[in-house]
Amino acid sequence: MKISLTHNRKLYSADLSSGIDISIPLIPGSDSPNCFWAPHFTAEPVRSGDWVGDTLQGGGVNFKTVTINTHGNGTHTECVGHIAKEPITINQVLTDFHHIAQVISVYPQVIENGDKLITKSQIKDSLIQNGIKALIIRTLPNNDDKKRRIYSGTNPPYLHHEATSFIVEQGIEHLLLDLPSVDQEEDEGLLLSHKAFWSYPSTIDKKKTITELIFVNNSVSDGLYLLNIQIASFELDASPSKPVIYKLIESEF
Repeated sequence: MKISLTHNRKLYSADLSSGIDISIPLIPGSDSPNCFWAPHFTAEPVRSGDWVGDTLQGGGVNFKTVTINTHGNGTHTECVGHIAKEPITINQVLTDFHHIAQVISVYPQVIENGDKLITKSQIKDSLIQNGIKALIIRTLPNNDDKKRRIYSGTNPPYLHHEATSFIVEQGIEHLLLDLPSVDQEEDEGLLLSHKAFWSYPSTIDKKKTITELIFVNNSVSDGLYLLNIQIASFELDASPSKPVIYKLIESEF
């Protein structure tokens, strides 16, 4: 099924049968990405006497208990409730699920202390679309091991807070990136990029979301897409999520 839409007074089409899933599958054990020393994702069959909820073990159905750390076990979407001192949930915040998005690719820059940063100048040089509401950042080099990488204790790249503030100034409401966090792994609780994105605590922005630990395959070109963010209806600050993008093709009126 194809749809047509307008953006910046231009007509675009998208093929809804050709969605590109940029989430990372959750696989029990160590085959999924893990960060912040979180326990690994597990899915264990329920047992009751001789009965087991696993068809491979003789049960009539699969009936499993899932244990997940939303922030540490794969692709997830979070809201300002992640840092706010009030109960704000992703299910309350994310009520509009389709957005015009731009995919950009950047090489994080290495600074003197060894940290790898995505800088304001890199974002400024890459953001060429006006009026988009979502920004998808793919870091380079981009390898398949991101789908199962153990990030804990490795000081992964992160987004400089000045870059985050610039993103906010451009009107971006949904930020997606293939890193464990927009902030440094250990920053003594400063959370500068989280706070900059949500204008916290001066103004608590309850519309914006951050999606972390995505994976954008190298076959996906930088450019303009229709983004659909899918979450579970968790009344928590974050939910496992499934962002799907659709290439936008400029058409003639």
